[in-house]
Amino acid sequence: MVVDDHPMWREGVARDLTESGMRVVATAADGREALARFPAARPQVLVLDLQIPEPRGVEVTARVVALDPTVRVLILSASGEQQDVLDAVKAGATGYLVKSASRTELLDAVRRVALGDTVFTPGLAGLVLGEYRRLSDTPAADADAPRLTDRETEVLRLVAKGLSYKQVAERLVLSHRTVQNHVQNTLRKLQLHNRVQLVRYAIEQGLDDEPSA
Repeated sequence: MVVDDHPMWREGVARDLTESGMRVVATAADGREALARFPAARPQVLVLDLQIPEPRGVEVTARVVALDPTVRVLILSASGEQQDVLDAVKAGATGYLVKSASRTELLDAVRRVALGDTVFTPGLAGLVLGEYRRLSDTPAADADAPRLTDRETEVLRLVAKGLSYKQVAERLVLSHRTVQNHVQNTLRKLQLHNRVQLVRYAIEQGLDDEPSA
């Protein structure tokens, strides 16, 4: 589902997605229209501009994630401002691209987000990780924390560093499916719902600071 208040941009993104073999189930020009169409459309991925007529993109993100925790929200915005990025991620966005991204970068981001990866325009991932590290005051060692296997911890550490499932698989010489299984097992143990929350947990536990090799 593509949400943008600029008709040419909205139609262009929808066309690019369709031509690449994806199915666009709905489009919307503002937040109200997006929220009205979302329940029936049930998109797997929502490509969303932040600066749309009320309600704005951050509120739309929070509301659709509340309606369907499995939806992946990819922000596609002209703004790369720190506060906009952080607000979107806190609301539940799985990825954030600026509109200067190429068609290839957009299509790759949509595919990766659909698989559960977190995707950011270069430079923005470090900003998000740094902010969550700064805000976190959770002790690195919690006696009540769920116990993860060494492999699950290793996968979690690489996920926190922003690596895709494919990159994690190549780094650890595992199959893509095995990496997905480790992530799903970790989510279940930690009672988390998506990869964004998993990254936050890893940062809070200090795992993103540990060596990956």
